[in-house]
Amino acid sequence: MPPAAFRPPNRILMGPGPSDVPRRVRDALSRRTIGHLDPEFVSFMDAIKFLLQRAFVCEHAMTMPVSGPGTAGMEACVVNLLEPGDTIIVCRNGVFGGRIAQMAARCGARVVTVDDAWGRAVTPEKVEAALKAAPEAKVLAFVQAETSTGALSCAQTLGRLARQYECLSLVDAVTSLGGSELRVGAWELDAVYGGTQKCLSAPPGLAPVTFSERAVEAVRARSAPVQSWFMDVGLVMGYWGSASKRSYHHTAPINALYGLHEALLMLEEEGLESTWDRHRRNHKALRAGLEVLGLRMIVPRSERLPQLNAVRVPKGVDEARVRRRVLAEHNLEIGAGLGDLAGKIWRIGLMGYSSRRENILTCLSALASALVAENMRVSSKEAVMAAMRILEE
Repeated sequence: MPPAAFRPPNRILMGPGPSDVPRRVRDALSRRTIGHLDPEFVSFMDAIKFLLQRAFVCEHAMTMPVSGPGTAGMEACVVNLLEPGDTIIVCRNGVFGGRIAQMAARCGARVVTVDDAWGRAVTPEKVEAALKAAPEAKVLAFVQAETSTGALSCAQTLGRLARQYECLSLVDAVTSLGGSELRVGAWELDAVYGGTQKCLSAPPGLAPVTFSERAVEAVRARSAPVQSWFMDVGLVMGYWGSASKRSYHHTAPINALYGLHEALLMLEEEGLESTWDRHRRNHKALRAGLEVLGLRMIVPRSERLPQLNAVRVPKGVDEARVRRRVLAEHNLEIGAGLGDLAGKIWRIGLMGYSSRRENILTCLSALASALVAENMRVSSKEAVMAAMRILEE
């Protein structure tokens, strides 16, 4: 059979990422490609920087999208802030805190971990105890929105502890950027990275990062070169710096940047606080419907991440079969658990453009149908009505 063009199925993406990409962003991706050093593109880069500063709620000069997924943003922050022999305190309450610790160890850093149960927020008291026990620590790293568990930690409190103990804060905001309250400037956070494929609803492949002046000074004061040439923000900033003296570093993903710019325009038009409110409201509606179906979240209410809902699989239910059924019968994708939670939870995303009324109702109907097939006695109509009551308030 001769090769043919790939035609992706029409899915509703309600897993842990990526989220649905709106037509407006997809249209932007198809615009004519120009050179990455074209004068028009150079001025366009400044517009992206400005909109990213607005999304992060900061004025950091070193704010830019790294070419690569959210993990590339993580690595950019880790390798630039750490040198061999440095001490870093890493908060681990899921997969991605653990990944930061692994990257830090590869940099030759001494890694001190602060562990909390999967499905719980980071405990500030444990963090402060670790900071007191390791006064030489250079960096405190934590995940604001732990995608593997649906737990939301208080970035403002943890950032304040980092400053109090003269540490730099390194913050994973991959799932929180554009979806949960994040005020990088006011909270004085130092190195923060996000991803485009979650609440920004642009395709995966770019990682917004921002570095405070304190973080920039730490990079400048390094005694050894950054371990990664490609992720060296000093070099990358030569390309993303002032338009009057921009220098070649690598061929930027031009069309992906068109898509990011359009997604950031949509965020600007809705309003950041309105976007945060939408994610909270839709989470409440989904939760109300799930509770009618007899499903429960694993994260305590005060620590829940609105845009990533970790739902406990009922006893006797085949979690993988449910996911396969809702995908095959409703073109709806939900996610499985990772690590310690594999086989125990579903991860239902309400991120960015996926966080819409019609998606919530479709998800509840699809889950109800799949649970009936698993011999559970549940009502799709009652679940949908419970969600509708919240949505119509």
